[in-house]
Amino acid sequence: MIDTDLLILFLVTLISSIFFTYYVRRILINARITDNPIVSEHRHKAGTPTMGGIAFLFTISIIISLYYQNTPILIVSFMMLAGGIVGLVDDLIGLKVKEVQKVVVNCSDEAISLGRLEVEPNEEVRVATPKAKAEVEELLKAGKVEVIGEVPIKTEPDELEKIICQIVLGLCLGFTGYVTTLGGFQLGIFAIPVVIIGILGCINAVNLIDGMDGLAAGIVAIASIACCVYGYLFGQPNVIPVFLILSGLCLGFLVFNKYPASIFMGDTGSFVLGTGYAAAVMVCDIPYFGVCALGVPIISVVVSLLHRAHIIKLPVEPLHHTLNHYGMSEKKIIFTYWGATALLCIIGILAKMYIF
Repeated sequence: MIDTDLLILFLVTLISSIFFTYYVRRILINARITDNPIVSEHRHKAGTPTMGGIAFLFTISIIISLYYQNTPILIVSFMMLAGGIVGLVDDLIGLKVKEVQKVVVNCSDEAISLGRLEVEPNEEVRVATPKAKAEVEELLKAGKVEVIGEVPIKTEPDELEKIICQIVLGLCLGFTGYVTTLGGFQLGIFAIPVVIIGILGCINAVNLIDGMDGLAAGIVAIASIACCVYGYLFGQPNVIPVFLILSGLCLGFLVFNKYPASIFMGDTGSFVLGTGYAAAVMVCDIPYFGVCALGVPIISVVVSLLHRAHIIKLPVEPLHHTLNHYGMSEKKIIFTYWGATALLCIIGILAKMYIF
C-alpha cells in the first residue's frame, strides 16, 4: 500500500466507527440496553448504554467488503468479527439478571470483617461472596451495618464455556496456516497452541481492563498506533495496515467513550479489540513489541490472578477499581494507564533501536 492508501484505510475505519457508534448508541438508548455498574464508585453511571462494540462489527464489515483481497487485513478482520460475535452472545446472556446483591455500609465506629474484606467505618461494600452473605445477617442484627441499596448481577456463561469459545477463536486463526513463525522461531506443530494462548491472553487482558471510561479503547489505540510506528521505523510495512484499522476503531469509539462516557463497549467490543490485537500481532510477527505495548493490561491480569490465588487481597477487583476505591479519581487512573502504555511503547521502540 502507498501512503494515500493507508490514509484512506484509516479514514474509512475512523469515520465508519464514529458513524456506527453514534447510531448504535441511539438504538441502545431507545431499547433501554444500559449498564448497571456493581462497583459502588461507579453506580452513578447506571443508565449508560452498553454493547457499543456492535458498532465495531458494522465497521469491520465495511473493511472486509473493501479490502477482501488483502490477506492480512482479511484474516485479522474476520478474527475481530468472530471475536465480536462471541462477545455479543456473552452480552446478550448478561441481559438476564442472575441475582440481586445487597450493598451495605459500616455504620459502627470500628472496622468490621465481612467476607474477605476489612470494612472501615462509613465504607460501602457489596455483599457478593457466600461467606459475606452468611455473615451479613448477623451484622445487620447487631446494628453494625445498614443496607443502603441493591445491585442486580447479570447472568454470565460458565468460565469453562468462555474458555472453550476463546480456544475456538484461536483454532480459527491457527487453521488459516498464516502464522508459521513468531519472534524468529519456526512454530511447526506448536503453531496452534501458541496462537490459542495468544488469543486467550489478549482477550482476557483487554476484557479485564475495560472498566472505566475510555480505558480499554485508549490503551489499545495507543498500543496500535505504536505498532504502526514500529513497523514504519524498522522496515516492516506489512504491520501498518492492520494496526491502522485497530487505531481507527478505537479512536472513533473514543469520541463517545472518553470520560465522561456516553456509551460502553461491553464484551462485544472488548472481544473485538482483544481478538484483533492478538491476531494482528501474530499475523505481523511482532510478538515482543506487541506484548510490551499491551503491558498495562497484562500486569492488571497478573495482579487479579494473584488476588484470586489469595496471594494478595484487593478490596475491589481489578486493580484500577482498587485504586478508585482508595480515592484516586477515575480521570487520573485513566490518564495514568494511558501514560504508562505510551511509556512502555517508547521503551520498546528504544530497546529495539539501541539494544536488539
